[in-house]
Amino acid sequence: MSPRWGTRARVAGVDEAGRGPLAGPVVAAAVILPPRRSIAGLDDSKRLAPEERVRLAGQIRAVALAWGLGWADAAEIDALNILEATFLAMRRALLALRIAPQHLRIDGNRAPSLAGLPFSCSLETLVGGDGRDAAIAAASILAKTYRDEWMERAAERHPAYAFETHKGYGTPAHLAALNVHGPCVLHRRTFAPVRVRSAP
Repeated sequence: MSPRWGTRARVAGVDEAGRGPLAGPVVAAAVILPPRRSIAGLDDSKRLAPEERVRLAGQIRAVALAWGLGWADAAEIDALNILEATFLAMRRALLALRIAPQHLRIDGNRAPSLAGLPFSCSLETLVGGDGRDAAIAAASILAKTYRDEWMERAAERHPAYAFETHKGYGTPAHLAALNVHGPCVLHRRTFAPVRVRSAP
């Protein structure tokens, strides 16, 4: 990946993980990287091996000027819809930054409202940004590693679903567990594969 750094000192990259799964939260991260220091190996988290993601996540936390995480849980996803819940998670990630960004780069072609945030900044969306922009790539890695760890801890409380293996995605094993056990509190009941397996 060829990082895009831009000219602003405080550019926050924003990305999410977990829009597609049937269970668990959607997690967003915001990362402000130093303008003149790069991290080798940054890329879209989906292109990286799990061990590489974990290694890079530690490096990102150490090097970043600021980083923040936010999430929306299954109940919020069901109440709002997944797009609006993703925007809520992104706003929460921005609120968790310890310094205010001057500019935001958000992966995709839509962005959350910035109304009510305690800072003002410019904003751009970037389709495929997690593979094109260093700060967005860093955010994608932090969001993915945090969510994966969260789902692994959730598996200890809900062992019947093997969340540690599929992280809530609709794999055949996950669907088979839903057929046997029905949904748990972590499942997104408005998602069709869960809804059709819910008790009437």
